[in-house]
Amino acid sequence: MVKNISIKDTKISNNWFIDKESEHRWIYHRMRRHLLSLETKFQQVRLIDTYNFGRVLVLDNKIQSAESDEYIYHEVLVHPAMITHPEPRDVLILGGGEGAVLREVLKHSTVKRAVMVDIDKELVEFCKEHLEKWHRGSFFDKRAEIVFDNAIDFVKNTRDRFDIVIADISDPIEKGPASLIYTKECYRSIMRILSDDGIFVTQATEVFYNQQEVHSIINKTVASVFPIAESYCDYIPSFTSMWGFVTGSQNYSLKKITPEEIEDGLRRRGVKGLRYYDLETHERLFNLPMRLRKMISSQKFVATIKKPIKVYSNR
Repeated sequence: MVKNISIKDTKISNNWFIDKESEHRWIYHRMRRHLLSLETKFQQVRLIDTYNFGRVLVLDNKIQSAESDEYIYHEVLVHPAMITHPEPRDVLILGGGEGAVLREVLKHSTVKRAVMVDIDKELVEFCKEHLEKWHRGSFFDKRAEIVFDNAIDFVKNTRDRFDIVIADISDPIEKGPASLIYTKECYRSIMRILSDDGIFVTQATEVFYNQQEVHSIINKTVASVFPIAESYCDYIPSFTSMWGFVTGSQNYSLKKITPEEIEDGLRRRGVKGLRYYDLETHERLFNLPMRLRKMISSQKFVATIKKPIKVYSNR
């Protein structure tokens, strides 16, 4: 049971949540109800009920996940890497407190062990109790192992090897702890714990407005460690932006997998309940806009612990 929660379940006719994208762009979401609030050791958590997106998880006044479209983000983050790997058995998830990444990973019958590492135990317990539509019981699957630790420390210290590593970590905000995850040193640690044919994938910020450069830096930093680094993106309505992802591998190009391999892999593994990802979606994900392709190809900066990515955000 999560403690220190305030509950407001009466309908509020004129209450608005303001998503402050930047000092120049604010997005207003009218709320049906403000449901729950929680202050953890690491962040402020809110659960609100909106007219456009249903229930929305808000972390530090920034939309983290929305009931109406979370499946787009999570299916796109998870399945391209999972289906490209011939037999992913051991999977590591960095972050992913809602349990939705875990939900998608466990749809693959090849998976024998899925380790989810999140620093915020209170948030995870909150999500277990109140976000069942997100996790769908994945926390209680016998293949799931939940570890409460700093993601950087875990990848540095673990002796385990993984076929897939998925980073669902918050954006690299200036002076925030997550910024050190998006560095060459951290990606080296991740490459060390991957199996020889392993695949790494990370969320990589929006690829719209001023954040395209941030995405291209993440791509360049992954490419400084992995022989094959690829970007892909899709539109996430509740984020009001095209959202980017970056993969790293020693052996596999995700954009070269064939439609037959995708269809056959999903069928053999018994992957069911997908609402967004399929072979046509996979192909489209890797068709990047020209401006983004140019920015990625011309990017020179590699993020390190001494010189991390600097994202200034008012959100």
